[in-house]
Amino acid sequence: MTANVELVDFDEVVATYDPAMGIEVHVELHTATKMFCGCPTTFGAEPNTQVCPTCLGLPGAMPVVNGKAVESAIRIGLALNCQIADWCRFARKNYFYPDMPKNFQTSQYDEPIAFDGWLDVEVDGETYRVGIERAHMEEDTGKTTHIGGATGRIHGADYSLVDYNRAGIPLIEIVTKPILGAGEKAPEVARAYVSQLRDLIVALDVSDARMDQGSMRADVNLSLAPKGTEKLGTRTETKNVNSLRSVERAVRFEMSRHAGVLNAGGSILQETRHFHEDDGSTSPGRPKSDAEDYRYFPEPDLVPVAPSREWVEELRATLPENPAQKRARLQADWGFSDLEMRDTVGAGALELVEETVAAGAAPQAARKWWLSELARRANDAGVELSGVGVSPAQVAAVQALVDAGTINDKLARQVFDGLVAGEGTPEEIVAARGLEIVSDDGALSAAVDKAIAANPDVADKIRDGKVAAAGALIGAVMKEMRGQADAGRVRELILEKLA
Repeated sequence: MTANVELVDFDEVVATYDPAMGIEVHVELHTATKMFCGCPTTFGAEPNTQVCPTCLGLPGAMPVVNGKAVESAIRIGLALNCQIADWCRFARKNYFYPDMPKNFQTSQYDEPIAFDGWLDVEVDGETYRVGIERAHMEEDTGKTTHIGGATGRIHGADYSLVDYNRAGIPLIEIVTKPILGAGEKAPEVARAYVSQLRDLIVALDVSDARMDQGSMRADVNLSLAPKGTEKLGTRTETKNVNSLRSVERAVRFEMSRHAGVLNAGGSILQETRHFHEDDGSTSPGRPKSDAEDYRYFPEPDLVPVAPSREWVEELRATLPENPAQKRARLQADWGFSDLEMRDTVGAGALELVEETVAAGAAPQAARKWWLSELARRANDAGVELSGVGVSPAQVAAVQALVDAGTINDKLARQVFDGLVAGEGTPEEIVAARGLEIVSDDGALSAAVDKAIAANPDVADKIRDGKVAAAGALIGAVMKEMRGQADAGRVRELILEKLA
């Protein structure tokens, strides 16, 4: 993959060169229909079943702009602190490739709907402001599958199949300004930016932003320049990076590769590159086209888009709380440590914990259940945490039973078994399965007497003042009563009897 280039140690790279990054993120909007026609956008449909004369570019078919897509574009622009254009229009981006049946892509060129914004990201306690050059509307291309060969790419394939279901799906392309000054943190800053952008897109509810399904894709541009020079180096563009980890790895690899080429006296070829998940390397794609190569010209079949200021302000009022600010607020409200909050977010449990707390559970208790018992069940079933079959309200109800002393944590796990099996409410499951903790002194006293008689050596230690030994007798009583004894009352009875 590295083709005669000796990679340079990362520490040496950042000691010698300054990296500059640019990140282009494509977001598929989850509108009901495509950008310029009425075809559905359902993911996973049979190939070439969601197409029509318009998205296939057949003669005489006329496009019409999807109003919901325009609305989503404006909301994304506002959330990224962009200016919203008073007037903008579409253009034809001309290129010949089988995944675009019209032989041009309807996009925006010099007149995007949103421009000149920013997004702050935090890495290791330091804030980096990422400038947003533009966010523009366009349509997605079809999906090409190359059959045969070892790499799954066109080179070496026996033949290729094209599915045009995706052709014409609304896209928003978000392009950053050059990201400078990140130095050794450049890979982490790139990852943090894409991560926070994804959170923002999901919070806006304009896309599911599933990188694994291609509804959000990142192209990572990178160049190196010798330290102290103002002129940027020649860039490469690693295309269609489809995970946060891969964004970070792509930046790190390209920095080491660029340095290897430059140290050897070579020059960087401006090109696109493919990212390889197996080893984190990149390989050449094609020479990178500049704007003039696409022969842009205004789209003659579409009228310009001119959102009124009143509509823009109405959409501004619909924006959700910024996800980063929301996390900081919730962390302060809940008293979580940085590590606890990071793990909660990483597990995809933030909203679930939030809803569980809103239903009445204490934050730490809500976090405990979602990140332990329920996360284990989701992992075993191979589903997302939200698909485990237990709602936040039910988790709060289980914890309320624990708080009331009706059940303990061990018995609560059996309640979750019942919830997943659809046996009713937590209260109904406790009653039907007979899980309620036994607090009756008569039953507990008999079990304590039995445990003392069976463990005379432990009883002698307690009589001699070694109170910590009571734990062994408590365990014996709990086992006898199938975990349904009130452990606190059992301890009191043991100490009373052996005082």
